[in-house]
Amino acid sequence: MEDIEAIAALQDPVRRRLYEFVVGQGREVGRNEAAEAVGVARTLAAHHLDRLAEVGLLESGSRRLTGRSGPGAGRPAKVYTRAQAERTVSLPARDYRTAAELLAEAAEHAGLDAGLTAAARRRGESLRGSTAPCGGLEDAMEMLAARGYEPRLEEDEGAGGSSGAAVRVVRMRNCPFHAVAERFPPLVCGMNLALLEGLIGTDGPVRARMDAQPGKCCVVVENSKNNSD
Repeated sequence: MEDIEAIAALQDPVRRRLYEFVVGQGREVGRNEAAEAVGVARTLAAHHLDRLAEVGLLESGSRRLTGRSGPGAGRPAKVYTRAQAERTVSLPARDYRTAAELLAEAAEHAGLDAGLTAAARRRGESLRGSTAPCGGLEDAMEMLAARGYEPRLEEDEGAGGSSGAAVRVVRMRNCPFHAVAERFPPLVCGMNLALLEGLIGTDGPVRARMDAQPGKCCVVVENSKNNSD
């Protein structure tokens, strides 16, 4: 019932826009910023943001948004970020997560990593169909967004190698396999990499590689070495 209530809270169009804005920032968002972005009064935004926190879709806290501390810095403001808990509704009830975890546990114990990654790569290729590999990072972002990865183009200071120059990479704020990946990270992250290799291709202008970071997908997409400009 809690999941149903949480999802039902998004029926209000203003509330949904506020939720999507907060989620899209990938950081703490204050009431003023959210209200301005959505085009509503601050008091209305505060009401809806608190409601989203109440049903567990957002987490709230407080901090000074001025960047200053001490006397004259102002009172801490209420801020919001996406909640880590997952919400799903299935009618009638289904429990695919338990099945996925049991299958992952069995595959890990049986040493079936190679078979799983091969199957994942084939699945990625079938999802891509007869189309050519991604033409660039923008094309990859469209494909990843359609799969729920929430891709974002970023400057990666560490990806430039010995040159030290920052390069553009696509990092993903969401892992569609998060719950199972937390329990079986090597197995599921390897599967995820193979799936994305099949989806975007391995011999085109972009490539997927492992680059796990806290709170993000374990895979990053970047220009291939022969197309690094």
